[in-house]
Amino acid sequence: MSGSLKMLGMMKSGFNFGVLPVLFGISVLLVFQSALAFAEVTAENFGLDETTIIEFTNNSGEPVNTFRLWLGSDYEFKSFKAQKGWIGEKTPQGVIVFSSSDSLDVGESVKFGIKTDKKSDGLNWKAVDSKNNQIGTGKALQKDLPQVNQNSQIKNKDPNLVDSVGIKENSSFTIIPEKPTKGSTIRVIGENFGRLNDFALYIDDLKIGDVESDEQGKIISTVKIPSNIDSDRVDFRIVDSKSNVNKFSIRFSAEDNRVTENDQIKLTVSAIPEILYRGDTLMVAGTSSPNAPITAEVNLPDGTKIYSRIAEADSKGKWTLDEPVLIPLDAPFGKYSVTVSDGRQNILKTWNVETDKKIILESTAIKYDNGDKIIFSGTAVPNYAIELTLTDPKGNHVLSDIFMVDESGIVNFEYQTDNNSIKGTYTLTSIQNKHKEYNYVGLGVNPEIPTTIEFDKINYKSSETAIISLSGKSSDVVSLLIIDPSDKPKGETQLITLQKDGTGKFELSLSGYGSGVYTAVISKGSTQTSEKFAVGLQMGSGTISISTTKTKFLAGESILVLGSTGKNTLLTLSLVDPNGNELKEIQTFTDKNGKVSEETLRIPLKAIPGKWIVRAESGSNYDTVEIDVLKSIEEGMSITISDGIQIVGMGKTIQIFIENARNSVEITITSEDGTVIEELAFPASKEGVINQPWAIPKDLTPGTYILKVKDAFSSAEAQFTVN
Repeated sequence: MSGSLKMLGMMKSGFNFGVLPVLFGISVLLVFQSALAFAEVTAENFGLDETTIIEFTNNSGEPVNTFRLWLGSDYEFKSFKAQKGWIGEKTPQGVIVFSSSDSLDVGESVKFGIKTDKKSDGLNWKAVDSKNNQIGTGKALQKDLPQVNQNSQIKNKDPNLVDSVGIKENSSFTIIPEKPTKGSTIRVIGENFGRLNDFALYIDDLKIGDVESDEQGKIISTVKIPSNIDSDRVDFRIVDSKSNVNKFSIRFSAEDNRVTENDQIKLTVSAIPEILYRGDTLMVAGTSSPNAPITAEVNLPDGTKIYSRIAEADSKGKWTLDEPVLIPLDAPFGKYSVTVSDGRQNILKTWNVETDKKIILESTAIKYDNGDKIIFSGTAVPNYAIELTLTDPKGNHVLSDIFMVDESGIVNFEYQTDNNSIKGTYTLTSIQNKHKEYNYVGLGVNPEIPTTIEFDKINYKSSETAIISLSGKSSDVVSLLIIDPSDKPKGETQLITLQKDGTGKFELSLSGYGSGVYTAVISKGSTQTSEKFAVGLQMGSGTISISTTKTKFLAGESILVLGSTGKNTLLTLSLVDPNGNELKEIQTFTDKNGKVSEETLRIPLKAIPGKWIVRAESGSNYDTVEIDVLKSIEEGMSITISDGIQIVGMGKTIQIFIENARNSVEITITSEDGTVIEELAFPASKEGVINQPWAIPKDLTPGTYILKVKDAFSSAEAQFTVN
């Protein structure tokens, strides 16, 4: 008994045992023990009907940041509770992930509460570190309470600890299993009885044994039910020495129909979806002969074996693979197969790995070098406009375009880098209708996947819940902090664990949020990403005034719109081409001073030349500003070559003056027969100007030479003569 009491005491030290019935409606206590695959991380499990409290202790020598828990295919998680400092999330695949930014270090323990739809026959778990390395794994299996001699008596009782009353108002007891069969052995579990008291246990008027309470007033004992009881519904009664009674009623279950080890059960595999997607988790389970070893081999579409999984059927012939089959984020598309065997029979199951994405773009390389052309190609929804924006490591938009996808659905997007292009991770954001996708490539380095944040709306009522979608690196733990309109933190920092596919969702209740503009800040390590959202804003009734920082634009350029109206007012900005087609519409809002600054409108690369309109609207109020888009990209960049000054040490020069250039410009000087004399590269100013001298080589043969210039959008050339 002392071992059992020690385990109960450990549970009570972490979770208030008395609170659990209120939280989960539980009444029967089960004790589990984990069958561990790694001894370094241990797990002790305490169950109460459908509720389990699992305690992990880390003795591995490595910090643990995440625990993943999953059930067999016949069970489902209903709710969970995490210890302070940890957060839990249930994935669409039915896996509960507990994570913390503070590691569980050596010798430390943590407890989690789990509730299932019914009493489970096992709980699978895995412990991983911050880099997603596996530290330990195991499966929690049910273990009977230790046998207790039902006729034993507590000896050497301390009279100062013995309570005079055996059964109190809050005394309660139950049995395991809840519905026993006649002739079976049961466990008797009780709480809040008088300390160190003796009790008699009855079924109706038939005494079936004696039980006793310990120094904490708990009862843990084992008794056998007689097999000759006539009634199917009976009262279980505990009676103390003063004839006080505590009782409850049960109905006996039918005779035990467990399968014996000698019985042969046909091998089966539970249904597997016909289609799975990258990042999905596949639970493989079924039935077989009791205690039979099960093997499963998963193969790629080309027949190559990826890995093997093992399991062991329980005493009833049920089995579940010890670890789910994960569809990697880079898994090839096509038909996969799993072959399951129990040594006598084989079953082949298949599924197709497809994509659920509407926009599928891939880069020709993961890492590029300066001077390479970054190329993206793929497909999107035909006959719908798509917006593509390439952002450099500093967050600057280096290239953007909006165009209609034709009937083929094929999309191509290119960006020419140069020696001055910033090294780091470049992000391609693709938007079509309500679909948004991200692609990452590295320039000079391997790409690092940043964390992005997106709200399902821009403005909410305080009675609503905001849905925050996150995208980043698989299984990353990020922190979310809300900043209120006065630049102060709103509530506590929340920890969010991204799923295997690098996505995550968080529901933010806006109850108690006042009207204004808020900022959501996502942090991981030293990096931060933020996004603004509004609560309780309305369309304005005041005058709107907008302007752009310039009136002439080239194809692909962004438009900085500045304006003013009432404070904290919702605005709609739209871009209209000369034919009256609205190519882009965005929602935004003014700040607490009534000012707006928005730079997400851009001129398409294949823009129609002429007068374009930027329109701002709020309620019945609006304002427009007219801008000019140049006739064509080719006319965008112009070259003027003039005689330069004599420079000491350089000799005679020519002055190269380029207008309407964007980003970095490559300059090539050749002879008439195409011989390259020199290649140069210069960044354009904010005004799109390059003004550079070029020293004429002293040994250059007199004649006509050609100067060619090229940026990411256009090219031009001019001639000059050397005498």
